[in-house]
Order: sequence, then C-alpha cells, then structure tokens
Amino acid sequence: MNNALLLFWRKISSFVGWALLPLAAGILIAALIPQPVIGLIYLSDSINPYSAESMIRQIEYARKHPEVRAVVLVLSSPGGTVADTESVYLELLKLRQTKPVVASVNQMAASGAYYLAVGADYIITRPTSSVGNVGVIGYLPSAPGIYESVISTGPYKLFGYPRDHYIRQIEMVKQGFALAIEAGRGEKLTADMETVLTGQLWLGSEAVGMGIVDRVGNQSDAEDKAAELARVRNYTTLDLSTVSGYVYPTFEFYGQAPDGQQLQTPAEPGIYLLFIPPLPVTEQ
Repeated sequence: MNNALLLFWRKISSFVGWALLPLAAGILIAALIPQPVIGLIYLSDSINPYSAESMIRQIEYARKHPEVRAVVLVLSSPGGTVADTESVYLELLKLRQTKPVVASVNQMAASGAYYLAVGADYIITRPTSSVGNVGVIGYLPSAPGIYESVISTGPYKLFGYPRDHYIRQIEMVKQGFALAIEAGRGEKLTADMETVLTGQLWLGSEAVGMGIVDRVGNQSDAEDKAAELARVRNYTTLDLSTVSGYVYPTFEFYGQAPDGQQLQTPAEPGIYLLFIPPLPVTEQ
C-alpha cells in the first residue's frame, strides 16, 4: 500500500512538473524580453547647431534601438536657426516611418519649435502654453562695401547675396514652413493658413480649437498617447540624452549689449525661425 501511494505521488509530482514547465519557460522568456521604452527628447533651449545635433543623435538612437517603441518630443523653446530646425524636422520624419512621435508642449513651442511639432504624429499642449508664432525673421548683413585690405572677385563675394535676394529667401522659408504645417496637420487644421501665418502666438487651449494642436494635456498624457500609437503597455520612459553619447557644449546663441546684458536677439545675422519677445516699454 505504501509503495502504491509513493508511486501515485511520484506520478502527480511528475505531472505537476511538466505542467509548470511552460509557465516557467514563459516567465524566463518574459524576463529576457526588454520592457517597452518610450524615449523622451527634451528641447528646452533655442534650436542652434548644438541643440540640433543633440536631438539628431537622440533620434538616431531611437531609430536604431528596437526597445524604444515611440518617442515624445518635449518642447519649451522659442525656435532658432532655419537650417538646424529643418535638419531635426527631416530626421523626425525619417523616425516616423518606423515609430510614432508625439509632441508635448510645455511652456512654449514657438516658430521653429512649432515647426518640429508638426513633424510629429500628434501634438498635446498645456492649456496656457504658448503655441504658434509661425513665420520667419531676418537680420540683414551689413551693406556691401569696399575693404582696401581684401580682394574679392565680385561685389557679393563677402556677403553671399544682395539685400533684396535676402528678403526673397525669407519668403521662401516662410512658404516651406507653411507646407510643413499643411503636411503635418492636414485636415485637422481648421484655421485658414492666412491666419496661421500672421505670426501670432496662441494659448494651448485656443490652438486646439484651431487645429494647430490636437488636444490639451500634459507630458504624461503625451507618453500614454505615444504608447497607444505604438500599441504597447507597461512601458518605461527614458531620457534619450542620457544614452545618446553627445555632450552639449556651452553656447551663446543670443547677443550681448555693450554693458554685458544679454539681448533677446541672436548674436549673428541670418534668417531665423524664432520668437523674440517684445522689449519692455519704458516711460520717457
């Protein structure tokens, strides 16, 4: 009788062992599969050669690492240079071919920063964030002159182009901005383009009604939306600047007054997708 009972328990133990084997294998496989990651790219500065390089490195990391399933672009920026803005925008479009991108507007997405936002699949803003300022601003180079110590082969060799051509370039950049908005917002844009191109800044809640952004929310809502678009759950977030391997150097984007005070205008002449706050009115 004891031998029969012992044999019975051995059979039960063997059966339970085989039954638990798939469960144990499943737990092991789950442990080996990396948890889905929503990558975070922060822009809390002007768009300049160094901040653009940092963002591009982070976008490349997201594109190459399969555990990063979507990206949230967190914006608090007045915009910046045209060339650097376009470089990041094109990289965002490339990333969107394989992974969702959601823009989250914190304090501001003005001018070039909004240009980047329309490169995302979805835009979420806080109710009182500043959004828009669509347009271009240019600081003309010095008028062509003659320098006795410099020999050049043409009147514009030192400057690149005449001033009237510079103005036409500004118009071309504005039209490119408009095309990016039409491509990014599509039928969701309810405001007419003439209104959008006035250069006005809108509160986030106003921008939703105009179709300039998709809805009101905060950064965690943007992370959830990115996970939804990527069809993942139980995700973790990762600041991609910590793994991209790029060290952001100190850079003075804005100029300085003779007394050493920082100006609100760029240090170098050029064409910018940039919001410049008005100077305070002083009583005479």
